[in-house]
Amino acid sequence: MDAFWKLARERVVLFDGGLGTELLRRGLPRGACPELWNIERPEVIQDIHGRYFEAGSDVVSTNSFGGNPFRLAAHGLGDRCRELNIAAAQNALSGRPQGKFVAGSIGPSGKFLRPIGELQEQDLEKAFQTQAEALAEGGVDFLLIETMYDLREALCALRGARRACSLAIFVTMTFSLTPRGFFTVMGNSVRQCVREIAANDVPVLGANCTLDSAAMVDLVREMRRETALPILVQANAGQPGFAPDGGVVYAQSVEDYVRHVPSIIAAGANLIGGCCGTDPEYIRRMAALVKR
Repeated sequence: MDAFWKLARERVVLFDGGLGTELLRRGLPRGACPELWNIERPEVIQDIHGRYFEAGSDVVSTNSFGGNPFRLAAHGLGDRCRELNIAAAQNALSGRPQGKFVAGSIGPSGKFLRPIGELQEQDLEKAFQTQAEALAEGGVDFLLIETMYDLREALCALRGARRACSLAIFVTMTFSLTPRGFFTVMGNSVRQCVREIAANDVPVLGANCTLDSAAMVDLVREMRRETALPILVQANAGQPGFAPDGGVVYAQSVEDYVRHVPSIIAAGANLIGGCCGTDPEYIRRMAALVKR
């Protein structure tokens, strides 16, 4: 990671954009398991990563967002966690240019902890440990625990990943804007999330998904008031909707999205990228700003 931190000291680090959005555009059926394409359609996954690198991404995230045993089990693939995550890492690494990086994506389990759900914390920790072990074995540079809507689950993922390997681990939460301010679905405040995650000695924390780039400006300001750690931000291209042909479209155009990027950086973001609805063109436009 020495080269990564050297880059981060020099300028804003640029991550990639939406992966699920790109898979749907390439024919992934709705409801299908994206991680299965790591084995069945690796050329598609590799092409998407390659296009993001070409657009200017310093970092791409593996196609493993739903690669934990619980989510895979919903597709009847729970026993293929190791195989699919190793393949996800290898696909991202296959065309990586010199000086670029690969993050091992770890998303939420899709389950709830007690007392709302049936899982105990050790259940989640074990599942995330299994996924993190496979991503590390596949060769990723660091792990990215992302889109977490429950602080307890995020901390479970962090503990499980730490037991799995010695890689650096970044953690990002997802917040909604409510009349009372920014909160996760489970009611966690920005202050609570930032302080508890930072107390667990992570090198980078942040937010992704749900909010568009305009809303992210205020969220970053709030996060920056709570921490001096590097902040990673990956905003949605607005909210999704359906096009007349049945396809998914997002509300925020590339022009509107990108015009808020300087304000996100000025508010305190050190690492930025895109989330749902963004594509290589969004990243190309962002690269022109951050690499200027």
